Amino acid sequence: MRSEPSASQAAPTPRAVPAHPASPAPVVPSGSPASPAPAIPAAGIPLVRDHTVYSCVMGSRAFGLATDGSDTDLRGVFLAPTELFWRFEKPPTHVEGPAPEQFSWELERFCALALRANPNILECLYSPLVASVDDTGRELLALRQAFLSRQAHETFTRYALGQRKKLEADVRTHGAPRWKHAMHLLRLLTSSRDLLRTGSLTVDVGEQREPLLAVKRGEVSWSEVERRMLRLATEADEAAVGSPLPPEPDTARVEDFLVRVRRASALKGAAGGR
Repeated sequence: MRSEPSASQAAPTPRAVPAHPASPAPVVPSGSPASPAPAIPAAGIPLVRDHTVYSCVMGSRAFGLATDGSDTDLRGVFLAPTELFWRFEKPPTHVEGPAPEQFSWELERFCALALRANPNILECLYSPLVASVDDTGRELLALRQAFLSRQAHETFTRYALGQRKKLEADVRTHGAPRWKHAMHLLRLLTSSRDLLRTGSLTVDVGEQREPLLAVKRGEVSWSEVERRMLRLATEADEAAVGSPLPPEPDTARVEDFLVRVRRASALKGAAGGR
């Protein structure tokens, strides 16, 4: 179950989708995000190269589920210079590349998705494998708790339901699910339950590594996997009732951060132009 669009294993073609930074940001599904405009290969790569504030490793390596041959999935956040938003052609909201399996979001897009409790984005914030971070990135990480709310129950549940329907379709069509996807769905449901119980998101599966890998290898029956899914979903519903998480994220705190870094970027650009 991939959290973002995958890059080609061959020499990748970087892609960037231009859009206004305040445009609605839908939840990123396991496939590619909808592109409102044709890809512009050269537009976003300098932003990722020169303005990344935070990057991390995600996927199986961050989850503690890596095996021989596992990819290294890189996810990042870049801060587009404020002056770029004053032009007719806006900077991209997200960029694929330049490395294989690398995907980055512009800071505002990332924050908007996180405030809506997008599971993939929240997991990036809590990745145990930080690849790079600057002062702005450290401020972003210090805000992690501001993004969390009980809305995660709905978004994680909705995402999990969509993935389960795909697995059930595979069972009907092929007689078995895609076991790797079944493993990741169990991981996601466990993560959701524990988030609602504790108020904090844990990405590494810890002692659940071997039971989950057994599912990936097809050593657990589909009926048992279904039973585990139902149990985890029920436990998440129960945890949501008395969750220590607030009903809503702290949007004002996140917005203050975003305005401040945009202003600092504008002042830096103005000083550089003198």
